[in-house]
Amino acid sequence: MFTPKKIDAQNLPTYKELKGKVIDAKTNKTLSFSDLIVDGSNISTITNSDGEFLLKVNSNLLDRDIVITHLGYEKKNIKISELNHHTKILLIPAVTELNAISINPKKENARSMVLEVLKNKSMHNTDGKIMTAFYRETIKKRRKNASLSEAVVQIHKQPINSLKREGIDLIKARKSTDYSKLDTLALKLQGGPFSNLYTDVVKYTDYVFNKENMDMYTFSFDAPTKINNNTVYVINFKQTSFIKTPLYYGKLYVDAKTLALTSAIFSLNVSNKELSSKMYIRRKPKKVDVYPTKASYRVNYRTQNGKWHYAYSNILLTFKVNWKGKLFNSTYTLNSEMAITDWKHSNAKYAKTKNTMLRPTTILTDKASGFSDPEFWGKYNIIEPEKSIETAIAKIKRQLKRT
Repeated sequence: MFTPKKIDAQNLPTYKELKGKVIDAKTNKTLSFSDLIVDGSNISTITNSDGEFLLKVNSNLLDRDIVITHLGYEKKNIKISELNHHTKILLIPAVTELNAISINPKKENARSMVLEVLKNKSMHNTDGKIMTAFYRETIKKRRKNASLSEAVVQIHKQPINSLKREGIDLIKARKSTDYSKLDTLALKLQGGPFSNLYTDVVKYTDYVFNKENMDMYTFSFDAPTKINNNTVYVINFKQTSFIKTPLYYGKLYVDAKTLALTSAIFSLNVSNKELSSKMYIRRKPKKVDVYPTKASYRVNYRTQNGKWHYAYSNILLTFKVNWKGKLFNSTYTLNSEMAITDWKHSNAKYAKTKNTMLRPTTILTDKASGFSDPEFWGKYNIIEPEKSIETAIAKIKRQLKRT
């Protein structure tokens, strides 16, 4: 079990906490997965599915701007000094001039561009970094939260072409599991933060595209869009109809100038229950059939000083659980997300610490502590929780007070 250390509050740097919501200026639609970065620094966060954000800024950076970006919208800079505790930020949809970025199908095709993108890794993380990240993992039975885990981790990110293993250290973690909602089945995610790290398609290309399966995909251009005022190509991909092996389908977002991957949104074809189940289920009781009904992934990259680096990923898995001899089945949804909130360059050798080191086989709920400390996160940036998660945390804290 992880036990947080006592910290001398007088030695901690002061910071300002900013909260708000990012919305579409024309439709008032909330904008999830928007990036917020303190200009001239590596401090950042991302909006949740409700478009809400929480950002803690060190007091020596309060004279800077907050830069807000979202795919398909114009970039916006706002002075931190002009932001209130609760702020509504309006983003204007970007206008894409199709004539200026038309693609000649005789010279370019979607498949050859994808091959070039996957080969063109020089625009991504070319040196080592130590990244601070916030990770959240939730498990729901039907619509009710059954398990919630959160952690701040330190990622030792290797250069994009390095074959060295990437490491993750646990800094802080907390959890709650209501086993009464899980019946006699405890659904657990193996890998924790590593699972989200592996969605980095540029670093771990073979997990989605490799020499054996590239010919099993079809690629096509979709309507282009913009990010950071730059044109972005959108490429659709899916497995060919005669292939029965579960492969992925989705969209790749490619910077038109550099051919760097800026984002990828994709899902696994789970129509073949038996084969897709083998990809996800590590261990289960003999009397239970478990198979995925949905497996969706998202990875975002963020640019700084002309280079793109891993910034955020989200995994959403839904499973059907059938007990043999029982009339009704159960549906479980597992959602995990990880956002990079700060980073620094590092070419130093990764020093492994057994007490805090996570492994690709680690189950985070087995290493985290409870929700007892209201000031648990301190100065660390986290992803603002969704309403259902906020309600679950509030309920946990009420139960702790009663006991």
